Formats: sequence, structure tokens, C-alpha cells
Amino acid sequence: MTDGSLSGSAIIRSIKQCGIGTIVAVPDIHTSDGLLHPISVDDEFRLIRVCREDEALGVMSGLTYCDVRSLLLMQHTGLLDSINAIRGVSVRYHMPTCMMVGLLSKEPGVPPSHSNHYDVRIVEPILVAMGIHYVVLETDADLPKIVPCIERAYERSEPVVLLVGRRPVAQ
Repeated sequence: MTDGSLSGSAIIRSIKQCGIGTIVAVPDIHTSDGLLHPISVDDEFRLIRVCREDEALGVMSGLTYCDVRSLLLMQHTGLLDSINAIRGVSVRYHMPTCMMVGLLSKEPGVPPSHSNHYDVRIVEPILVAMGIHYVVLETDADLPKIVPCIERAYERSEPVVLLVGRRPVAQ
């Protein structure tokens, strides 16, 4: 599908292709139906549910020390809430932290930096200021960005963010 939709199952296939078997998640209504629910019933994933995003970063760093690849699934408000933990753990200690961030309320087809919603609009500038590599996933045409972005995190031992700009659809 390249008609302006985003395939949750294709995102999941890309995550698996990178050797990620553990998903750490804080519930996110934006990605819940298309990603979190299918992941929760997929026997190939271990799902660790946490209450806060900064808690998730601690869990993920422990997994990294055990050579376990993981991905954090959260909403952009949680990213904003956990900036200090990302700075202190992922950036400072060069952790390969992969974060998939749902941009709740982002208008389809509008770049995040041009959103009418302040909290969506400031995400990209914050990531740039922190030196964190990110990509925006808006349609299926963006899916080829997933694997290189995740692989970059592990090759360079640095955090990366995949911004999910549209609700993924389950298939």
C-alpha cells in the first residue's frame, strides 16, 4: 500500500528483519491497533510492558548489556517526558536505543515540524538538538527507512527514533 496508508504488518516484518525480538512498550493509542496489539499476540516477540518511558530506557539498557536487541514503542508525549533519561542513558552512554514514537494528532501528509499541534511540532527540533538520528514513517513508501535506521543504532551504538506519523493499519 502506497496510497497514504501505513502497514503495521510491514513495519513488524522490518523490525524482525533487524533481529529485534523484544519490544518494550508504554501503551500508545496511535500505534495500538496496528502495532502493539499484533506484537502482543506474536509468539516471535517478547513484550515487556512498562509504566513510564524512562523506566523503559533502563530496561532497554539492561537488555543491551545482555546482547538483546529491543525496540521501545511509545507516544511522542512520552518521548518529551523522557528527554532527560534519553540524554543521560542513551546519548551519554552510547546505547543503541531504538525508539518507535507515535505522533498522536499529527495531520496526515503534514511534516511533523509543520503540524498545528505544538507538542508534535517540537519533536524534530529536539531530536536535532540532541544529535539523535530519526526518520519519519508516514506511508508505506517510507518503510525502507526502518531497517537502515535500526541497523545504524547497533552499528554506531547510538539512539535512533522512528517517528510514526500516521496510524499504522493492521493486516
